[in-house]
Amino acid sequence: MKSSKWHALGNVYLLVEWADLTPDEVRVSAGGTDGVVQVVASGADWAEVVIWNPDGSTAELSGNGTRIAARWLARRSGSRTVTIRVGPREVVARMQGGFLVEMDVGRVEVGEPESIEVAGEGVELTPVSVGNPHAVIRRDPERAELLRLGPLVETHSRFPERTNVQLVRVDGTHDVTVGVWERGAGETLSSGTSSVAVAGAAVANGWCESPVTVHLAGGDLVVEIGEDWSARLTGPAQEICTVQLSEELDL
Repeated sequence: MKSSKWHALGNVYLLVEWADLTPDEVRVSAGGTDGVVQVVASGADWAEVVIWNPDGSTAELSGNGTRIAARWLARRSGSRTVTIRVGPREVVARMQGGFLVEMDVGRVEVGEPESIEVAGEGVELTPVSVGNPHAVIRRDPERAELLRLGPLVETHSRFPERTNVQLVRVDGTHDVTVGVWERGAGETLSSGTSSVAVAGAAVANGWCESPVTVHLAGGDLVVEIGEDWSARLTGPAQEICTVQLSEELDL
């Protein structure tokens, strides 16, 4: 069976076509990547996928992984509009110019700001759900601070299923700069659902207005938040190379 490596603003995923995977196999195959996109079923213009983190856990949703799956399916089928099923969510994706993909991600749920204690320090955050959990923290996204706070907030008792963590600097009415600590993966160059979560928190808290350009270490993503709190995410996805599944899993 085939697999291929893709990236979305430096966020690298191994896309595996129609193979059964175990957490142990994922941990072996995902070395050096941000996770595995497992295609479990597909049709002419739809595919069902499972998103795996490098530690062998699964993610409820990945904006970058889903965008990669959409680009893969569109190239395979010739369809410009495709639907990717991830758990209970159906994400409609439209191919744009170049490598850009525009996706209707679904509803964003933004909670009220709250404080937690981390290593004796009070940290204010906004909890957000994009199908997966996020903790949006407004403070300068310096790398040292991200590496310090990220794992502490991810595993805090406030988040029994762990959480993704974002440090956010507001740069203007439509611009933010973000550092991302991804649940099950650690520091990452970019994250689609993190960008949606940040945009949702920024609009809800009055930091920004939609659309919001999210500046990440790997590049920029654009998020539109609708009046009904539905989100639209636009960004690139590109194949790096094709490999044999046996090479990745040592089977």
